Amino acid sequence: MYNSFYGWYFKCQSDTQTLAVIPAVHSIGRKRTCSIQIITGNDAWAVEFSAESFHRTRKNIFIEKNRFGEKGIRLSIYTPNLIIRGKLDFGPLSSLKYDIMGPFALVPFMECRHSVWSMRHSVRGNVFINGQKYSFQNACGYWEGDSGRSFPKEYIWTQCCFSGGALMLSVADIPMAGIHFTGIIGVILWQGKEYRIATYLGARVQIQNKMVRVKQGNLELEARLLKASERILKAPSKGNMVRTIHESASCRAFYRFRKKGCTLFAFETGRASFEFEYASNEY
Repeated sequence: MYNSFYGWYFKCQSDTQTLAVIPAVHSIGRKRTCSIQIITGNDAWAVEFSAESFHRTRKNIFIEKNRFGEKGIRLSIYTPNLIIRGKLDFGPLSSLKYDIMGPFALVPFMECRHSVWSMRHSVRGNVFINGQKYSFQNACGYWEGDSGRSFPKEYIWTQCCFSGGALMLSVADIPMAGIHFTGIIGVILWQGKEYRIATYLGARVQIQNKMVRVKQGNLELEARLLKASERILKAPSKGNMVRTIHESASCRAFYRFRKKGCTLFAFETGRASFEFEYASNEY
């Protein structure tokens, strides 16, 4: 049997609070389980469920009484150590012009495939986690997904919504047909325009001291992790959720985006999300 995983990642963020939710299903041989992971600026939890509780349609994932999709999130989790309830409604999604994987979307047997469902949308509602209220009124949301066998051995991922736009960038070690190469996918939404940077468009990367700089033609995006706020998450390795990764759902970072040598935006923020899973400081 094929070892695999499939999961969605929802990030909801107000001026003062951050909540990320990850529903997923994982298969190891004939064994199939599912889970919901929750991460905030202060903590993280993982709850496992039976495979029978998972159901997916094109637009929704259901795990017991929890629902996730383009209209929003409904949470109902009751365990001895964790009680979560609430609902978040999404406004219109900001989808991409075409698949973030580009031509690699057609390549079979890739270790991990990425998808971006919405770069930015409004979020409204409340969620209670062990009695603490997370309130989102005209807040910002982001939605992506992953599927395949395993997360990349080494990778960097960052995402941020900001005034006038949003961005996401992923740089990863990609194994394919017995070789390895550095794969880059990224999107910048700025003042209503979508900029795509990717390996399949000629992007090249420099990684050094918690900084990643990607250049592609006359475009340049720099993302620098300034102060992490790492929480532990589980990630798939050959379908099994046994790998430990560290995500800063809301941390301090610097971003700069340039076109033809002119800076379109440059800012420091305390509302960035970052995963820096590269072992070396220089690449």
